[in-house]
Amino acid sequence: MKKTKVGLDQDWGLDHGCWSVLAQMFPAADIPVVQLSLDYTKRASEHYALAKELAFLRKMGVLILGSGNMVHNLSRLVFTGNGLRDLNKPFGLDWAIEANELFKRLINENRHSELSDYLSLGDAVQLAAPTPEHFLPMLYILALKQKNDTVSYFNDQIVGGALAMTSLIIDDEFKNVQCAKQMPLGSN
Repeated sequence: MKKTKVGLDQDWGLDHGCWSVLAQMFPAADIPVVQLSLDYTKRASEHYALAKELAFLRKMGVLILGSGNMVHNLSRLVFTGNGLRDLNKPFGLDWAIEANELFKRLINENRHSELSDYLSLGDAVQLAAPTPEHFLPMLYILALKQKNDTVSYFNDQIVGGALAMTSLIIDDEFKNVQCAKQMPLGSN
């Protein structure tokens, strides 16, 4: 790594964005895991550039996973009917649908520089990603995309009006990983 200093911290442990996803994918917990922390002093474009330096790991066959949400605004959640019991029913507010569709279009068109400057993409995006920690992991994955790689989506729905668990896989070799299933909120 040349763009930043990197070191191991054995004291911190894995946060919920890491272990909750890995528990679904690898319930036996029989794989080595290294979690990358996000430096909030860096711009999104700097995170994207840093991620480019991780390409050698992908070439070595290392699975690189980014865990977050394209749309994640807990302050705008809408509870309908039966409260928490209805939270996983598909429903999106207009701005959440707009942002989710814009993100997918930019991904499909390989317009990563615009995604790296996501705060300039308008009000819907600013509502969708009011804080960076759920959006930035996607930039790490997109930075590793090669010219001929394909992108596929799963779990593509908005719930609670303001949360999109839309997930993507880059390249065909990982499409058969047994994690490609709907993971409802609270399903750790």
